[in-house]
Amino acid sequence: MNINDLLEQKNITKYKLSKISGVSFTTISEITTGKTKIKNCTGETLYKLSKALDTTVENLLAESMEYRQSFETYKSNVCHMVKDMGDIGFIIQTLESNKIRTLYNKRWYPECLYLLAMVDYLCRENDLPTCNDYNDIRSTKLHEPIFPLSVIAACAFSRSNQVKENSLKQAIPEFIRFNLVESEVRNVH
Repeated sequence: MNINDLLEQKNITKYKLSKISGVSFTTISEITTGKTKIKNCTGETLYKLSKALDTTVENLLAESMEYRQSFETYKSNVCHMVKDMGDIGFIIQTLESNKIRTLYNKRWYPECLYLLAMVDYLCRENDLPTCNDYNDIRSTKLHEPIFPLSVIAACAFSRSNQVKENSLKQAIPEFIRFNLVESEVRNVH
């Protein structure tokens, strides 16, 4: 959670945070406006802010230190979550967390669209209506198809695009709509 969210959540002004933390108002203003990155603050400043906001230093740094994993790893993790949580549990958790919108706002479009495609696919598989909250995102499409690495490797090995052509024919409609070539989301180990 970023510092602006914490201030709003705790109903604390920047001025009040400055007074209770001992961190200068200028520093707090620069952090909250993005002029200064919180990850570049001194340990002392981070400690004072975390104590004043009743959170951890790790929580203050979490957003700025976010790591973007490979898309293949992301897809695998999503498929494992579906397997572990079950279709309905996964749909509920994904919609309640608003992760699709969060990824979209970060401009992590492949991850956002993959997650939305998975939710839409699982809704269809379970005869559930789709959530209308993401209709604006549903009109988005990646410029180029993203193929699984196994398909890319098979094409390189065979020196033919036949594998790509076959995978396009077998792609799940909810995924191919976004230019994501995915034919199997259930067979995870």
